[in-house]
Amino acid sequence: MLLEIPILLCLANAALIQAATASLSLNSILSLNFQDLPSPPSFSLPVSPNLTITVAYCSSATVSTRFFVTNNSFVDNPGPDGGEDVFEITVDQGLGTFSAVFLEGGVLAIDGASSDDFSFEIGASDSGPMHEVLAVFPLLGDTTSNQALLFSPPFDPPVFSDPSYPNYTLPGPSLSPPSPPDSSPNFTLLLAPTSPQSLTALPQTACMMSSQTSSGNIANESLWLRDEEGWRTQWIMAGLSPQTNYTAYVIQDSTKLSGPMYFVTKSAVFACPLAAFLPYCPGVTYAIPLPSPDNSDLSIYDSTNLPSAISDTLTAYFTNFTTTLTTQACGRDYYSPLQTCADCQRAYFRWLCSVSFPRCGEQSPSTTTTTSATSSPTPTTDTTTIPSPTSALQPQTSSSVPRNPAFTSLNMSYSVLLPCIETCQAADRACPNFLGFACPLARFNANESYGVGYIDGAEPDGQGLGVPGQAQDRWGNVWCNFV
Repeated sequence: MLLEIPILLCLANAALIQAATASLSLNSILSLNFQDLPSPPSFSLPVSPNLTITVAYCSSATVSTRFFVTNNSFVDNPGPDGGEDVFEITVDQGLGTFSAVFLEGGVLAIDGASSDDFSFEIGASDSGPMHEVLAVFPLLGDTTSNQALLFSPPFDPPVFSDPSYPNYTLPGPSLSPPSPPDSSPNFTLLLAPTSPQSLTALPQTACMMSSQTSSGNIANESLWLRDEEGWRTQWIMAGLSPQTNYTAYVIQDSTKLSGPMYFVTKSAVFACPLAAFLPYCPGVTYAIPLPSPDNSDLSIYDSTNLPSAISDTLTAYFTNFTTTLTTQACGRDYYSPLQTCADCQRAYFRWLCSVSFPRCGEQSPSTTTTTSATSSPTPTTDTTTIPSPTSALQPQTSSSVPRNPAFTSLNMSYSVLLPCIETCQAADRACPNFLGFACPLARFNANESYGVGYIDGAEPDGQGLGVPGQAQDRWGNVWCNFV
């Protein structure tokens, strides 16, 4: 009978704790202001074998508030004096996360001065943190002098269903966009000019960023399956200022934050319009060398107003290549243990889009601020900078023959950002030998047609080009065009 007394005391103590404190529900978020906290300023925590507690600051006031948590049912007031099984939730840049086993529940206590007047959120979940800074950044499509094409982090990646023998039929070029998923995260874009007092100086939380005013205006917001990484929310932003550094964040479901990502708009004389919404080339989301469209509310080219000479030629290439490819006994006679005809077709389509749609670029002035544009230094954590490789820009005069003859002349000088040679090499690796597909070598002037040495690295006699290992980064550097 004596053995039951500690158990009864434990249960009684836990019941007293529950009665003395407010409760934090499982998988929910509580929005609070320090002046409106319960007395005592503590919350009972739900029972869970894997509980994650998050704290997110929603205002930028300097505070001395601290957060303490315990999963010991005998501790009813965890605080700075410590004690058995008392832990402090460390808050960094406005966000704190703590995970532990709470088989008997627990208590979250808030310790701070009465003068701490700020708002914050607390979340408790048994499926990971409710507040989070995502590891994936927003993606920049491209900019003009006053527009920007931006993307959220990806979700719901497509599942490729390759054909099989005996009915090995490859699809033709997509002439209409795929149907969007039935549900998607709720993404919100936040944009502001970059400055020392910019968004990065605020608590890096979704609730903090949600209270900020965004620059520009959203001309279009839609879902777009840009690549195999998955669907994204796509924004076309208008009303931006020329040659201006911007900082971008994406807020997901009001609780998760992606960013910061940086970019710079083009100069006022930049004349190339954006292209987007091309189902046969979904990765073409950048500026192309055509006169500004007359019949577009968004001032961009899409599948409805792109000159038919471009789209018809492209889809004919798609069809002819697929016909030639399927003369191979696809699905029955394997030309590779790693690649299939479907892999070859996808790689070829991607390459063809990158070379068929020249991408306009512009040399940006060097800057040592916290953002950088094409060919600018990449910032570090101190005041020094690391020189970035020079982008693969190729000048085009008003009399230059367009790289794609189907494009009409822009009647002015501009620069083309060359496609990454890795798009060509991917098709070369994926396709059967009988097609005769081959890519130029770095030692034989491959850099006249492609950006060489930016992703996979340069060949031995092509060193010195700079090898960042990527086509673009979160600082606004874009080295070559990777569709």
